[in-house]
Amino acid sequence: METVMQQTRKEKEKMKKRRMTGSQAVMESLLNEGVDLMFGYPGGAIMPVYDALYDYQDKLNHVLVRHEQGAVHAAQGYARVTGKVGVCLVTSGPGATNTITGIADAQIDSTPLVIISGQVASPLLGTDAFQETDVVGISQPITKWNYQVKRAEEIPEAIAKAFFIARTGRPGPVLIDITKDAQFTQFDYEHKPVNHVRSYKPVTAVRKDQIAEAARLINLAKRPMALIGQGVVLGNAESELMSFLDKTQIPAAWTLLGLSAMPSDHHLNVGMLGMHGHYAPNVKTNESDLIIAIGMRFDDRVTGNVQKYATNAKVVHLEIDPAEINKIIYADVPVLGNVKESLPMLTEMVSPNNHEAWLGEFKACYKIEDQKVIQPEINPTKDGLTMGEVIRKVSEAHDDDAIMVTDVGQHQMMASRYFKFKQSRSVVTSGGLGTMGFGLPAAIGAKMGKPDRPVCLFVGDGGFQMNIQELGTIFQTKVPVKIILLNNEFLGMVRQWQELFFDKRYASTEMVNPDFITIAKGYDICAEVISERENLDAAIRRMTEHEGAYLLEVRVEKEGNVFPMVPSGASVSDVRLE
Repeated sequence: METVMQQTRKEKEKMKKRRMTGSQAVMESLLNEGVDLMFGYPGGAIMPVYDALYDYQDKLNHVLVRHEQGAVHAAQGYARVTGKVGVCLVTSGPGATNTITGIADAQIDSTPLVIISGQVASPLLGTDAFQETDVVGISQPITKWNYQVKRAEEIPEAIAKAFFIARTGRPGPVLIDITKDAQFTQFDYEHKPVNHVRSYKPVTAVRKDQIAEAARLINLAKRPMALIGQGVVLGNAESELMSFLDKTQIPAAWTLLGLSAMPSDHHLNVGMLGMHGHYAPNVKTNESDLIIAIGMRFDDRVTGNVQKYATNAKVVHLEIDPAEINKIIYADVPVLGNVKESLPMLTEMVSPNNHEAWLGEFKACYKIEDQKVIQPEINPTKDGLTMGEVIRKVSEAHDDDAIMVTDVGQHQMMASRYFKFKQSRSVVTSGGLGTMGFGLPAAIGAKMGKPDRPVCLFVGDGGFQMNIQELGTIFQTKVPVKIILLNNEFLGMVRQWQELFFDKRYASTEMVNPDFITIAKGYDICAEVISERENLDAAIRRMTEHEGAYLLEVRVEKEGNVFPMVPSGASVSDVRLE
């Protein structure tokens, strides 16, 4: 006779193992990973999963986008502002291949995503069946991990493993491809949480000897500079960063993706690095005697000519990914590990310091830039509206505390320079890949991830049209995104290069645009266009006070340029102010 304990155990096992289809197992697995929002587009090979979704609509909010690339960018926006894993659901063939640009963008910018794609039935694999593509093979170079599921029994572990890999260590995108027969097959479902994968070591233990040597160099340095990357944000190490900086009083510059890791108005914040970054951190890089890179990867837009980069400095590199150490810039002292762990250890060992004179040199450089570049941009005396003045006024209208989303181009660099931040996770932009069309869907995902924060999208007339169909997603969901369309009737960044380096030969960069206001109103989005300075403040006020989505098209000067600028292949010391 069974004991009461044995009966109870069997009942628990029965509850854990429930008979269901592979499609139902996908839903259960997503719930077990804490998913409550996903973006997608149905089709034949993923239809069984969407059929299962019908019964989970009270638990899983699915956003129907208008293009699969939009689904991935929306999931990126959601992931970037929340720190959670973004989720996409797409079909096979063109549905899956339409995600590739977004996946590549997420990979290079370390954004945690799980993309679930449908696939033709197992017997049809390799037969060139209708809407069959080898998405696993295509996506292998641009995913952190991918896997094709051919049996329903594999689904729980595969999805759990996907989320574990996507969110741990250096985050990134993971793709799970599920054949149609696996979606239909019934099996005994059992949740299989994954907290370990053999041969996968997401984080290296911090070595105390590396910390000690880094601290020694920091204590000896007379002209140190900290470079703040997105790793601080991804590691939730903002407070640890501030403790380190407050103790050492080291000037700190941020990368494009490191924006908002510390407040814009902090006295140690000396601005943005890179090709269109601020004058001071670029010039002072080669005068520094110690570079402390914190969660950044020395992108070429930051370094310029690597042979002429940080020529007088030793380098301490705090980094979670061993592959980034010495990949671009040699690290005299590499400190492997999550910066949330390594920064406190380093802070404990460094001595309190004051680099007031060195910081004063940055401030002197800023005054030069302010006079030659910043004031003419945000307080112009010329007739045409500038991007910088529009961006600064929008930032101020939100008390410098909105989420800034950008597309890619001149407006992206202008927004990064002139928008201000008070709290972390306030920036959503395409960094490493520079994907035009990123902004609109990313803004939708960001607003859905942080519904209580204002989301301001800055987009150019070129990038806006690359995923303009996502206005339909706004129409259906009523997500209140504020869109500031900076229209100069050019592919502005390419035109700037053509002006400066190709003798003003404007080949295929001038845009003949549609009536954006009429298009927006067709999607029931409130919209207006302005071209005169005296109308700007009132238009921004109308936009910010409007409860729903809003398109404010601003006709800006056609041939405005972004300065400072480090020419391609030049040293950061050769930064141009005009």
